[in-house]
Amino acid sequence: MSGVLGHDCLFGVAQDDSGAWAGVLPLVRVKSALFGHYLVSMPFLNYGGPIGTPTAKRVLKGWAIGEARGSGANMVEFRSREFHDPELGPTAPKVTVLLRLPSSAELLWQGLAPKLRSQIRRPQKEGMSVAFGAGQLDAFYEVFAGNMRDLGTPVLSKRFFGSLATVMGDRTIVGVVYHRGRAVAAGFGFVWRDEFEMTWASSVREFNPLAPNMLLYWGFMERMIGAGIRVFNFGRCTPGAGTHRFKRQWGGTDVPLPWVAWMGDHPKARPSPDESRYGLAVATWRRLPLPVTKVIGPLLSRLLP
Repeated sequence: MSGVLGHDCLFGVAQDDSGAWAGVLPLVRVKSALFGHYLVSMPFLNYGGPIGTPTAKRVLKGWAIGEARGSGANMVEFRSREFHDPELGPTAPKVTVLLRLPSSAELLWQGLAPKLRSQIRRPQKEGMSVAFGAGQLDAFYEVFAGNMRDLGTPVLSKRFFGSLATVMGDRTIVGVVYHRGRAVAAGFGFVWRDEFEMTWASSVREFNPLAPNMLLYWGFMERMIGAGIRVFNFGRCTPGAGTHRFKRQWGGTDVPLPWVAWMGDHPKARPSPDESRYGLAVATWRRLPLPVTKVIGPLLSRLLP
């Protein structure tokens, strides 16, 4: 077992008896006086727990907990779709919704409920259209930053998304819905093998009655079918929440995300935006000018686990 320590990142490697890699675990240190001290695999994303042989995963779990104890961290959170460990406690319940895509957009359209098809047609009748490509990053960020401000949540930096697009290349898909030249809905996600995940999606609230988000998701699905992708992953959500109901209406299936955590002597270590102590901060954030939130937000978002 070996670990590499950077300023904010740790990378654990488990080896077998021959010295070959048997498993890996990336961790990111998230530390602030306001929210606490955590190790997370991986923050901002939905999956990133230990991978490798069963023995390697156990070794990596022990290494991560040892790093947390040694550095005084309150929690180690493992975010994964596959890592189950009865010795670790569950964090806030999360699910993703997976939709099997047919061989053609026409077959998908035929399988949608009439109400759903009418909601997709509405923005089309208003002259809205979807554009894709790396050149849509600026427009995506404007929509995303505005929506995060309205939700009362600090926004990730534009540089973060640009770096993802650069590193991931054509595995990164960015799409934007336009209405008379204005970006009114946008999405950013990733392709991995035969699956696409819509990791971030937002719309401009004043246009929500025209349902641009419906056209956004339909446009992404059409594009993924054309690229031979067979699974549309709607991204994580809280069971029963409005976003969950939105995703379920497309006909997908819930897949629980078995996020687990070591919390040591801190059984309630993970902060939640629903806690009353954050209520005033959320309300204040919603009133800030958008340019201000785009400057301050990235400084705060990196401190959230």
